[in-house]
Amino acid sequence: MRTVDAAGLGIGDDHPPRIMGVLNVSRESPYDPSVYDDPSEAAAYVDEELIGEGADIVDVGLESANKKFDVLTAEQELERLDTAVETVESVSGDAVFSIETRYHEVAEAALSRGFDMVNDICGFADPEMPRVCEEFDAAVAKMASPPDLERPGAVEEVDDIYEALSLNGFTDKTIVDPAFGGWSEAKTLAHDRETFHRLREFRGYGRPILVSINRKNFLRSVAGRDTEGALPVSLAATSMAVERGAHIVRTHDVAETRDAALIGKEFARERTRRSDDVSVEELDVTTVGDARRHLDRVGGDPAAAGDAVARVYEFGGLDAEELGALRAAVAESTAVLAVGEAESTALLVGTSRALAESADAANGVTEALDAALASVERPTE
Repeated sequence: MRTVDAAGLGIGDDHPPRIMGVLNVSRESPYDPSVYDDPSEAAAYVDEELIGEGADIVDVGLESANKKFDVLTAEQELERLDTAVETVESVSGDAVFSIETRYHEVAEAALSRGFDMVNDICGFADPEMPRVCEEFDAAVAKMASPPDLERPGAVEEVDDIYEALSLNGFTDKTIVDPAFGGWSEAKTLAHDRETFHRLREFRGYGRPILVSINRKNFLRSVAGRDTEGALPVSLAATSMAVERGAHIVRTHDVAETRDAALIGKEFARERTRRSDDVSVEELDVTTVGDARRHLDRVGGDPAAAGDAVARVYEFGGLDAEELGALRAAVAESTAVLAVGEAESTALLVGTSRALAESADAANGVTEALDAALASVERPTE
């Protein structure tokens, strides 16, 4: 996993989770507490509510990306840039300042006037964006999007989200963002939940991950909360996201999110060991899909992941016939069956492919066993 240097701020596995606070100078932004059009008031908000509460990065938005609003042109965004620049110049605290935009012209103007980083919500749909970021040696967060400047984040299926992140390549300082939220009419809460469930998979690019999950619908709906009451579910998800490999959390609730992120980092497994010039990292792989992404990243054969992920399944309530079927199934594979003293429980251990072969071989004995074996992951070719 590469580390990204964002104007001196290290972002990656070897650093604490970074908190990105939000400031909007867009009159149409839906979240009022972060919206300012007066530079002095905006600077006070940044100093007190963002940097003062622990934000490492301040992300400044010039327009609302909400799909119900018309998209501003680059020229219209540039008209609002003066307010953003004056705000940054008035801030007394220390933070990395990020400009949220989809246009390379706006990114170039902002970087030349004091901004440190770019948050590209259209994921290099503007093909000149990576060039600008490289010329300024600037870190850039790249959100998964179609190749369309008017449709930020409008990718639904998780496999398509992953592929969208590769649009127009990467810079050396690219941070990937899988685009949580209702960016299109076709995107459902189930899509966001699957993306969150598969968050580790996005580590397959070997680059830091940014998540923007603060008070999002897919979390609120689980607990039946409105936006005002959604802080607890956001904090729970923040800890989970960091434990699953997220490096930056974008939020309006800085102090609380910082604490939740630190808990996620504290209890994540230590996976990297170094000795002189040699290092080894146990990749955070829990599914065949995770393994496939990493193999693809280094030029390996993704199909080999079928034999690359070890899993353990515990079965309970087995009768003699079902246990016998499992014993016979593993006898012809490299999987291992460990039977408990009561002989009604057993552990099935092995690679994903070996387990799938054993599960298929044991099918058809009883409906109960068939239903249990259905939970064993089958690698796809």
